[in-house]
Amino acid sequence: MENDDPQLQFETPEARMALFDFAFDHAPIGVALVDIRACIIRGNAAFAALVGRPLDEVTGMSFAQFTHSEDLEADLILFQDVLDGRRDGYSVEKRYVRPDGELVHVLIHIAAMRDEAGDVVRLISQIQNITHHKEYERQLAERAAQLELALEAVRGGFWYMDVGTRKFETSERLAQFIAGPTAARLDLENYLKRVNVDDGASADLTPLLAGDVDQAVAEYRLETVTGERWMRCDRRLLRDGNGAPFRIVGMAIDFTEEHNRFVDLERTSQRDALTGLLNRRGLIASFSKLTAAHGYSVLAVDLDGFKQINDIHGHAAGDAVLVETARRLLSCVRGADLVCRTGGDEFVLVVEGTDDAGKAVAERVVAKMRAPVLLNQSCVEVRASVGGLWRNAGANLEQLVSGADKLLYEAKARGKDGFVFG
Repeated sequence: MENDDPQLQFETPEARMALFDFAFDHAPIGVALVDIRACIIRGNAAFAALVGRPLDEVTGMSFAQFTHSEDLEADLILFQDVLDGRRDGYSVEKRYVRPDGELVHVLIHIAAMRDEAGDVVRLISQIQNITHHKEYERQLAERAAQLELALEAVRGGFWYMDVGTRKFETSERLAQFIAGPTAARLDLENYLKRVNVDDGASADLTPLLAGDVDQAVAEYRLETVTGERWMRCDRRLLRDGNGAPFRIVGMAIDFTEEHNRFVDLERTSQRDALTGLLNRRGLIASFSKLTAAHGYSVLAVDLDGFKQINDIHGHAAGDAVLVETARRLLSCVRGADLVCRTGGDEFVLVVEGTDDAGKAVAERVVAKMRAPVLLNQSCVEVRASVGGLWRNAGANLEQLVSGADKLLYEAKARGKDGFVFG
């Protein structure tokens, strides 16, 4: 009577051997039987492909013949340990060398097959091709080395914050940049203590923690072991597979010198090169920041007789007069008032306060400019005409200057060396 139970069909030696043969030959990874002399008794097609040789050629070869010479000794020591009964198997990474010289990185798992007396009669090997994995590891190591070199070239470092637990920690490099070579990693409280109080809003992580933005750049001042430094921090939000925020990583880099250069450039771009007064760009920028509660006066100032000084004494003398004029104009106003050279011998003053304050400055300007200007061994006479008007806060600067210019022309028409205020 036939037995139809599928399980019992594999209990005979013949059935089990057939099942073993099928699994051996069709395994997706390399499989090989090795005798105690380290010679290949049998291999499958995947194994033959790994060593780059036909299967009939591989049979009878010692694995030493296609193992990289630098990896052979370690493999043989482990192999002998199995033969001597010190272990039942082992795993090892090594390289196969194909006939064309190509290297294949493999991970091998070896297991001993013993007879009834417990003696090793052969060994079975399972071999995985890990070449791509090793290449990926190499690339990661190379990138890590490049990153390390890049970090050594900048001042600063990394930090991270876990969104769920709110745990914050700096890297050792950033901690040491902030607090010295022996400093431990900083938590959020100790990091924020070092942020300038006026820059606290810039360091805020709330939009990232809430998931409203995925990336943000902040600039703030940070107290470090070498003093207060300007830091640029690139912050990025990482999300899990469901899109939920789970970590924020930041890279804080010292850009103090760059910041200072920008500030210097911005400052010089708003200043007249000859006199050091504001130029038109500087006047516009400074005027936009005024918060005069009582309004302000705008005075247009023009020098009388300046062309004759240039014609008679030369442009160097004219420049000296302009520099002296700038000094006198500054002496007529307060620190919060604005003094601008708009071009040539033309100036604009913005005086905060009532119209009386503006009239008083206009009167002082006319009087100050009546004093002779000393040029080397001689003196020159120069006068000033002023047109001024007062307006409440919020008026348009261009319109104010235009109105003051019209009053300046009226002052000149009246004989110069005076002011008209409207």
